[in-house]
Amino acid sequence: MAEDSMAFLEWMGQQGGEDFLRALTERVLEQLMDFEVSNRIQARRHERTDDRQTYRNGYRERSLHTRLDTLELKVPKLRQGTYFPTFLEPRRLTEQALVTVIQEAWIGGLSTRKVDDLVQALGMTGTSKSQVSALCRDIDERVDSFLSRPLGGEWPYLWLDATYLKVRKGGWVVSVAAIIACGVNQDGRREILGLGLGESEAQVFWVEFLRSLRQRGLSGVQLVISDAHEGLKAAIDQVFSASWQRCRVHFLRNLLACVPKTSQSLVGTLVRQVFVQPNAESAQKAWRQVADQLRPRFPKAADLMDQVEADVLAHLDFPAAHRVKIHSTNTLERLNKEVKRRANVVGIFPNEASIRRLIRAVLMEQNEEWQLQHRYLPQHTMTETVAESADLAPLPA
Repeated sequence: MAEDSMAFLEWMGQQGGEDFLRALTERVLEQLMDFEVSNRIQARRHERTDDRQTYRNGYRERSLHTRLDTLELKVPKLRQGTYFPTFLEPRRLTEQALVTVIQEAWIGGLSTRKVDDLVQALGMTGTSKSQVSALCRDIDERVDSFLSRPLGGEWPYLWLDATYLKVRKGGWVVSVAAIIACGVNQDGRREILGLGLGESEAQVFWVEFLRSLRQRGLSGVQLVISDAHEGLKAAIDQVFSASWQRCRVHFLRNLLACVPKTSQSLVGTLVRQVFVQPNAESAQKAWRQVADQLRPRFPKAADLMDQVEADVLAHLDFPAAHRVKIHSTNTLERLNKEVKRRANVVGIFPNEASIRRLIRAVLMEQNEEWQLQHRYLPQHTMTETVAESADLAPLPA
């Protein structure tokens, strides 16, 4: 120790000029790191003891910004284990905060180039695409646990919707369907339940996805709301004993596509008169009247109404207080737009894992926002619905 002190005093005598304080601080900190490493490995430099834990293994450069200018430090490395200076712990917290900023910015839809500009604006060095991706992998553990959590209680209403994204596969750019599921529980609260990725929306894919939800505890489903998918309808019958509500908004678009543009306003007005009926009986009667009225001029539209009557009006079998929320997939429309907005920044995803990372993070963010809002459906109106589901049992899968 005395020899180190003498060497240090001799070194001080050789310093001078404007950089004296900066050089002195660098030397003091390096001495401090050397003492910490010696205590860590139970041996000083070149010392041979039975208590030695490991050996030094060179240095790594580290910049430390201070009021004395930027200090260039040489942080010792170890052959086994790691060492981080105690006086840099506050800096470590700053870096963790920066990592959080990068993650949130990337999830928020910023491109990697914009993230790099943001990092530099914060006074740090630039961040590459690979570094941003590596930082964002830390999100995976949180979102994976969220989307694989057990689903306890009753879930009378289940919404399903798909959005398509581009991904590279085997040298080709293909579209994959991202299926998002959300539900309302027995307390009237809305939650994101799951995410599925598939190359198509065939029955096999739907069955697998719905089974995964049921295996996690999804039960008591009475009504599934989605756009028209034949594979989905078959999967619902196979996995759940539940009715199917064809999205009213999507149906109206399909119907208006069957008539000339000049008549779309008139047809839309006629059909909307059905939707304002107070009960199922009056709505069915009005439906038949509108279909018959359209038949002479627009037989294709009338045929469509004949085919889908029960599916479009299925929500009328449920409490009146719920109908405005369960007649369409509007509860997922805003969420899908948000997914698309952020996915458009990426353009073509390099693989499906990157799609899952981004969409899952968006879903978790949205779910947290939903939990801070009022109940999606009044709690007192859910009692009757949940009581009815107690008598229903899922069909064998």
